[in-house]
Amino acid sequence: MKIYTYSEARQNFAALLEEAQKEGGVRIRRKDGQLFILQPIQAEGSPLDIQGVSLGMTTREIIDLIREGRERH
Repeated sequence: MKIYTYSEARQNFAALLEEAQKEGGVRIRRKDGQLFILQPIQAEGSPLDIQGVSLGMTTREIIDLIREGRERH
């Protein structure tokens, strides 16, 4: 993992992010010697992302069933 100074990281932040994405992370060292790691985080999917379900019905059939149900009430 490559180490950058704080100044290098600040001046080339976009390139640093690209390298972190490609290599899995980069290190940044401050003047006082503190070392930090910049690494990508895997995107989590939305809890609303679900697989569709095949009902074996056409859109028209589904709409007709909904209308029929609404007419009953």
